[in-house]
Amino acid sequence: MSSAAIRPAVISRVLPGSIAAEIGFEPGDAIVSIDQQKPRDLIDYKFLCADEFIEVEVLDARGKTHVIEIEKDYDEELGLEFESALFDNLIQCNNRCPFCFIDQKPPGMRNTLYLKDDDYRLSFLYGSYLTLTNLTEKEWKRIEQMRLSPLYVSVHATEAEVRIRLLKNPRAGQILDQLQWFQERRLQIHAQVVVCPGINDGKHLERTLLDLAKFGGGEVPGVTSVAVVPVGLTKFRPEADELVPVTREKAREVISQVQQLQPQFRRELGSTFVWLADEWFLMAGEDLPEASEYEDYPQLGNGVGSIRQFLEEFEAAAMDLPSVVSPPRRLTWVVGNAVENAFQPILDRLNAVEGLTVEMIPLCSEFWGQTMSVTGVLTGEDVRGGLRDRDLGDGVLLPDVMLKYGETRFLDDVTVDDLVCEFKTPVLPVSGIDGLLEGCISPLPQLEVQNLSEIPVM
Repeated sequence: MSSAAIRPAVISRVLPGSIAAEIGFEPGDAIVSIDQQKPRDLIDYKFLCADEFIEVEVLDARGKTHVIEIEKDYDEELGLEFESALFDNLIQCNNRCPFCFIDQKPPGMRNTLYLKDDDYRLSFLYGSYLTLTNLTEKEWKRIEQMRLSPLYVSVHATEAEVRIRLLKNPRAGQILDQLQWFQERRLQIHAQVVVCPGINDGKHLERTLLDLAKFGGGEVPGVTSVAVVPVGLTKFRPEADELVPVTREKAREVISQVQQLQPQFRRELGSTFVWLADEWFLMAGEDLPEASEYEDYPQLGNGVGSIRQFLEEFEAAAMDLPSVVSPPRRLTWVVGNAVENAFQPILDRLNAVEGLTVEMIPLCSEFWGQTMSVTGVLTGEDVRGGLRDRDLGDGVLLPDVMLKYGETRFLDDVTVDDLVCEFKTPVLPVSGIDGLLEGCISPLPQLEVQNLSEIPVM
């Protein structure tokens, strides 16, 4: 990557009370270089800022350049946040996986929803998954030299021919050699396997899990955990993609297959090692595992144990619920229909509060063409269609996992304000357990159609 391709790192926020705030940095300023080196990403920035004495070249929001000498404690943060973690170009995917969710979207959505991220830096920083098929020798060396571990890797299959078939990329067959590379350098990965019935299930899934377990032992295991995830399909996927949806019978088969291997891994590796995404149990109509079975939730970002953790956290937080709320209110809680049964204990506990009535509206996504949907994939049109012609009571509780981060916009660009205008009812985006409880017991906002943008996020 040439320095010419590296853009100044634009500051989005200066943390109050930080070194940067004391110096006078402002949002809109940009870091050009640190000790005459241009950081290509947040990783470089943190590494270059570690020293006690640094020289920072800054381009301010008015276009004027400054060179600032900073003295601080070793490893002390400056207190800056940036518009992006990457100051050069996103490393995009070079595979053609038929199950890629990006390729299963309709045309006409906002441009950022079509970016195919396969960037090892975002994997290290945020836990996004990559395939390792697009890394140059320079990038491999950087991973080793900077000890960028753990990374999160989409394995899907360890048999070369099966993985090549899935990723449509001849380089995909190198996965076992790549896992050995991590092991030899005492670097670690978390792996995921997206199960596509008829392609990498059955004996291929067993082979993959046993192969991964070979890297799961020792003082520093090369593979520290594996998530087994069902393929998600939409009505927009390409024709003749050889994919079939996961049925209830297939879900039960995979659950049984993985659970038969888990005791072996616990004996040999001292860890369950391989976990099933919550969706398997929801599709199979089976009970979720107990919280103790998830150890330290190593694959939480992959939906492994997230519902169980949500239930556990709700149970603890619900101890502080009042016995009565006044004035009485009736609320509508929108969720994906996949979690309807799992969330029934939450609904029962909320409705045990005198003066509080909560109706759960479980929806599938007509937009994506799904009969069973998790909450996060519901679009504005799905919610609009599911709420139409219903008595919504005093307000709608809307989990903010449906919305673009930091905004009130759905995947299909419908906004919360659009729903408020249509239904003439407060729509409250709620975040996690605390937001759900606050939305249930706090005074409801007065609906002012001319001032909809001020509806709070709970």
